[in-house]
Amino acid sequence: METRWSMIRDAAKGDARAREAFAGAYLPVVRSYLRARWRGGALLEHVDDAVQDVFMACLAEDGALARLDPEGAGRFRTWLYAVTRNIARRHEERRQGPRGQEDALDSEAQALAARDATLSVVFDRSWARAMTRRAAQRMQREASTPEERRRLELLRQRFEEGLSIREIAAETGEEPARLHKDYARAREWFKECLRREVAEHGGRNPAEVERECAELLERL
Repeated sequence: METRWSMIRDAAKGDARAREAFAGAYLPVVRSYLRARWRGGALLEHVDDAVQDVFMACLAEDGALARLDPEGAGRFRTWLYAVTRNIARRHEERRQGPRGQEDALDSEAQALAARDATLSVVFDRSWARAMTRRAAQRMQREASTPEERRRLELLRQRFEEGLSIREIAAETGEEPARLHKDYARAREWFKECLRREVAEHGGRNPAEVERECAELLERL
C-alpha cells in the first residue's frame, strides 16, 4: 500500500512537492492546537511564527523528520504532538520575564504547563477531524455511481444537517427501510476510507489501524 511515509521521507530530503503535501496534511492540526493553547493570552499573536517553527523543525536538514523511524515505537500523531508541544514551550520560555519577575506572560506559561494534559486532547481532536475530513474527501474521489453519490448525500444529510432517517425519507419520498440499508453501507464505506487514511498515516498492522480508527471516532 502507498503510505504517507514515502511523502514524509521525501519531504525530509527537501522535495518541494512532498513538503507542500506535508504542510497541507499536518500544519492545520498544528495551528488548531496552538490557537487553543494560547487562546485569550498574549502569545496568540505568535501562532503563525510557531507554526512556521514546527514546519522548520520537522523539515530542516537533519531535523525531526530525518530522525523519525517509521518502524520505531509510537505513532506519527504522537511524534507530531511532541514536536509541536516542544516548539510551543520554547516560545513560552522566550517570552517569560526575568527569573523572579511576576509578569503576565510568566503566569501564563505556568498555567499552560499545568494544562498540558488537557491540551493533548485538543491536539487529538484536531487530528481526528483532519483524518475524518480526509476520509470524506477520499469517498468523494471514489464515488463513481449514482448509488455511491446518493450514499454520500445521505451521510451529509445525517451529519451536516442533523436529519434523521425518518425525516430524510419524508423529504425524499424514499422507503425508510431502504434508506437504513443505504446508510449502513455508507457508514461502512466511510469506515473503510478512514482505515485506509489511518494506515497511510502510520498504522502498522490491521489491529492497530482498527484501534486508531475507534479512538478517532470516539474523540469526535
